[in-house]
Amino acid sequence: MTICYRILGAAVFALAILWSAGLAGYAAALPRHIADRTSHTDAIIVPTGGYGRLLAGLELLRAGRAERLFVSGVYGGVTLSNLIGQSVADVDICCVDIGHGADDTFENAKESADWMAGRGYRSLRLVTGSYHMPRAILEFRRAMPDVKMVANPTFPQHVKVDEWWRYRGTAGLIASEYAKYLLALIRAPFSAAPSPSNPP
Repeated sequence: MTICYRILGAAVFALAILWSAGLAGYAAALPRHIADRTSHTDAIIVPTGGYGRLLAGLELLRAGRAERLFVSGVYGGVTLSNLIGQSVADVDICCVDIGHGADDTFENAKESADWMAGRGYRSLRLVTGSYHMPRAILEFRRAMPDVKMVANPTFPQHVKVDEWWRYRGTAGLIASEYAKYLLALIRAPFSAAPSPSNPP
């Protein structure tokens, strides 16, 4: 019995080391800047989850970086006017669509893929927090493998990606995102998201 406990303890310790190393690598790989600021795409897509994402998407639309903006995963009952508000009233809302059919990143990708296919779009600029970008890219590429994607991370002030381990809130957020990213990686080979290019 003692040997079994020792083996179990060694296995847990090894897993903890692997987890910590993977977490450190994940945090180090998070984007610190926007690599492509100027490319034009058919669409801009913003998964809900932070007001800064929406503002960034609207600014990109205003700057002519895409034809339309799609906001995925909006709460039911929330209208476009409610979502945008007065601070960006000069944005042409005829070029903004919202979706109510997603509750997580996996569903954001599916909802966005359906919207993209309905308009015949073949390229998108994905706007989301830098800490969320790796998982978002993974899910969106799986849902739309033939669509060109440009990553456009945002950088919330409360998320300190440099020396992240010193900030409890940021460390918890990044650890949570890393765990979700691993789950998405594990799920990917077994469950392909239904999409126009990958029907159920």
